[in-house]
Amino acid sequence: KPGDTVAVDEPFANLRAMLREASPPEPLREPEDFEGELRPYQREGLGWLDQLSSLRLGGCLADDMGLGKTVQILAYLVVRAEGPNKEDRRPTLVVAPRSLVFNWRAAAERFAPTLGVVDYTGPDRTHALESTENPDIVLTTYGTLRRDIDDLAEMEFDLVVLDEAQAIKNAASQTAAAARRLKARQRLALSGTPVEHHLGELGSLLEFLNPGTLEGTRLGQRLRSKGRAPKLDDESRGILVRAVRPFLLRRTKDEVLDDLPPKTEQVLECRLDGRQQNDYDQLRAHFRSRFAQAGTRGGVEVLQALLRLRQTACHPGLIDETRVGESSAKLEVVMPLVEELIEAGHKALIFSQFTGFLGIVRRALDAAGVRYAYLDGSTRKRENEVK
Repeated sequence: KPGDTVAVDEPFANLRAMLREASPPEPLREPEDFEGELRPYQREGLGWLDQLSSLRLGGCLADDMGLGKTVQILAYLVVRAEGPNKEDRRPTLVVAPRSLVFNWRAAAERFAPTLGVVDYTGPDRTHALESTENPDIVLTTYGTLRRDIDDLAEMEFDLVVLDEAQAIKNAASQTAAAARRLKARQRLALSGTPVEHHLGELGSLLEFLNPGTLEGTRLGQRLRSKGRAPKLDDESRGILVRAVRPFLLRRTKDEVLDDLPPKTEQVLECRLDGRQQNDYDQLRAHFRSRFAQAGTRGGVEVLQALLRLRQTACHPGLIDETRVGESSAKLEVVMPLVEELIEAGHKALIFSQFTGFLGIVRRALDAAGVRYAYLDGSTRKRENEVK
């Protein structure tokens, strides 16, 4: 209530004063040892990270996917490498999903070549760490973090960075518990989706970034409630927004559109004809008749019917494996376009929601003698394919 006083300890009072007096962060240019040029919104992100450091706070960089969160962190690591603590060098621990470890290595080599990187994954990870003197970045996975937490918790890090930090959204999970045990001067999280299902996931993230932020508060108790999503009234939501604002920076693609390079988009129409059109018409008539007789108005059956129609429009081999060698309207558009791009010296990325269609495209590329790399969820040696 107005006029009431609340007793707080000195560290909390100092933190509250720093937050109250802090001015909006100034954009910070990338350091000379950083290979590349940051976009204006990325320089703002770099300034925000630097301000968090001066306030001795952790934060979550929650920009949309594709806006360069990794690049901003690498620029920040180069800044810190030349900062006031450079004489007392400590490594930065980056924890990421296994599929992203290679991305981090490749990005560090490209944008921050002055930083030494150690891959702390696999059976030889301990030897790799011991054989490297004063590494700047230690890369590991969430699985390794859980298995080796007793050893990692004994180390002193400069930064701990959690990539795809929604991995700790469940505060009671082993991954979240292990992350909270890590010791560092500053903790950072990267996530394009800091809240995937409900606001309770923020409780776990805040507890990792700045332990004790919501400790002892009714809001904190509700965010940590087990077994159900917390229900917050408008007042509680407002309090949560104010509590999170200093620690979370999020920009969407729409907000930074002026800073992004222009995109040219061309939609090509693939008209079905002949046997493929007949296949589609017959399948559509079959489902219409079936639903009319059963009185189905929606649900799983309709979604399955739409999926089959999409597959038929893509290629008949997705419905009937004996027909994978046939052509289709889409394949007849894709292949000449690929050949045209190759002749002009360009590269192409071919994406499909159906891995079966990617297999059909591979057959066509093999027949045409086109060199390609292939990636899907089952690819193990992803690094080789990316290279």
